[in-house]
Amino acid sequence: MTTTQTHTQTNPTEKYFMLNTGTTIPAIGLGTWLAEPEQVKNAVKEALKIGYRHIDTATIYGNEDSIGDAIQESGVPRSEIFLSSKLWCNSHRPEDVLPALSKSLEKLKTDYLDMYYMHWPVALKPGPELFLKDENGHGVADPLGTDYVVTWKAMEMIFKETKKVRNIGVSNFTVGQLNRLLENSEIVPAATQIELHPYDTRGDIRELAKDHGIHVTAYSPFGNLNPTYKDKLKEKGIEGRLIDDPVVRRIAEKYNATPNQILISFQIALGNSVIPKSVHAERIRENFTIKLLDVEDVFALSKLNKNAQFNTAEGTFGPEFAPKE
Repeated sequence: MTTTQTHTQTNPTEKYFMLNTGTTIPAIGLGTWLAEPEQVKNAVKEALKIGYRHIDTATIYGNEDSIGDAIQESGVPRSEIFLSSKLWCNSHRPEDVLPALSKSLEKLKTDYLDMYYMHWPVALKPGPELFLKDENGHGVADPLGTDYVVTWKAMEMIFKETKKVRNIGVSNFTVGQLNRLLENSEIVPAATQIELHPYDTRGDIRELAKDHGIHVTAYSPFGNLNPTYKDKLKEKGIEGRLIDDPVVRRIAEKYNATPNQILISFQIALGNSVIPKSVHAERIRENFTIKLLDVEDVFALSKLNKNAQFNTAEGTFGPEFAPKE
């Protein structure tokens, strides 16, 4: 006699995590990194129609205008959407933070953000060019060497004295950088957004965040499926895509799910919100699924860890920007 094992799933429209400010963040959001403006407009409208209520963008993505248009045209009240953007690295000087935020708000056609992240703990040269590069293709550092702690204090001031941001957070911080920020700040970040997937589970920073009541949001949950990472696979000793890993495939079959759905559900099982990116309607719908994974499957996925972080400061900006903390 054989028995059929059934597995349940959670309605993603009802799954939220509590932030240390008392507000909530939807478990699944739509990531928009590497999404072209016209594509992202349609993607956001489709996502909101399906039930997504968490949209993530950034100044450097160049698509805030399109996202603002999509939200306005969607018919979904702004108050129902958790909207996040990020301070770019050329606006780290304290006097540049509020103007940068104001530009994002104008483009997004909103009076406030639900989350404003510091995109990187990296200060680039201020000016009209977002990402000024030298002859080697490396980022040009801020000549004043503006400390990310100083930038954070400017973000704290905006949080305390205006109604323009409901939460402030950080992104792409190392354990050392986050520790130093915590030691020198008044306000604990509401969230930290980091690259997270079974090939890089980042247990150290997740533990630090948990100890301080900082929520974790995972980007690139499908690992090396991101096209910008393809040249980094050999140096990480990885062959093939995470979604094709036999362990991921086996677990997906067990739950009658796709590998993408398992990788999203894995993050939620760890207590992280997650922002998978897609501009395709069918994939946006597919990704809006939460399977309730058994403990042994969460453990099996965690064991795939290779400490394979693909998106690094030195890879993005140049070797001189490698973290010293």
